[in-house]
Amino acid sequence: MDSTLALLERIFLTVFPLVAIVGTGFFYARARHTDMSIANRINIDVFCPALIFSVMSAKSFDLPAYSSLAIGALIVVLGSGLLIWPLCRLLGVQLKTFLPPMMFNNSGNLGIPLLVLAFGEQALPAAVVLFLVENLLHFTVGIYMLDHRTNPFNVLRMPMIIATIAGLMFSTLDWTLPDAVQVPIDMLGQIAIPLMLFALGVRMTSVDFSNWKIGLWGTLLAPLSGILVALSLQPLLQLEPLQFSYLLIFGALPPAVLNYMMAERYQQEPQQVASIVLLGNIGSLVVIPLVLVFALRAG
Repeated sequence: MDSTLALLERIFLTVFPLVAIVGTGFFYARARHTDMSIANRINIDVFCPALIFSVMSAKSFDLPAYSSLAIGALIVVLGSGLLIWPLCRLLGVQLKTFLPPMMFNNSGNLGIPLLVLAFGEQALPAAVVLFLVENLLHFTVGIYMLDHRTNPFNVLRMPMIIATIAGLMFSTLDWTLPDAVQVPIDMLGQIAIPLMLFALGVRMTSVDFSNWKIGLWGTLLAPLSGILVALSLQPLLQLEPLQFSYLLIFGALPPAVLNYMMAERYQQEPQQVASIVLLGNIGSLVVIPLVLVFALRAG
């Protein structure tokens, strides 16, 4: 009985801070018109790269230790698309509309803080690796799915990729920055996670229930496909229990908000994608605690 209560308390302490910050963003945006476009751009261009560099450049970061996890994340993303591909015709929805949200999950806004709160600071490097794999695939495979004329090498210009390469160089070569430089980089990186969650809450004020049916299908299929792929991979990858827990939670994450931004940019039925993304994130309030029960015991 005591162990069950301890597990429930741990799940509550993991999920509630996320809900509280997302809720703060939601209710603030309901009370005051809130344009997060500038803040989101700064987060992508400055705060997230600072967080990535801070984690990757740390002496404790051991890239080979996360190689199997990175491979698992790659297969979860691509495998989810392959699983759901045949269902698109049955649901009567375009591939370009439905598949990206099913593949590219909320590993930034939700995944990083979720893993850190559930497993402590030791999970931050793994959370960043999962986020990088998903983000890299989104800006290459994901954009190519929407527009075959895109140049995948444009991803090398992204501040997050530049920060990753720089961080790995510092870690591999055992370089260090002066404290006067490293401390402000670390502080800037600490802004990224709460700002991601707050922005998610603001975005949820624009939920459109007119496409609720396709949104509901997405809410069910996105975590289900990711979990199935993650479970099927474990006999092959033989991840250690903690990393398997990370991958399982990664597979259960809802669609990334970036899917809506991409759909809007490429005019790929953005209202339908908005319903899929936002209802999926609301549905994760039920899915994530259930997955945490299994993941925390496995880890």
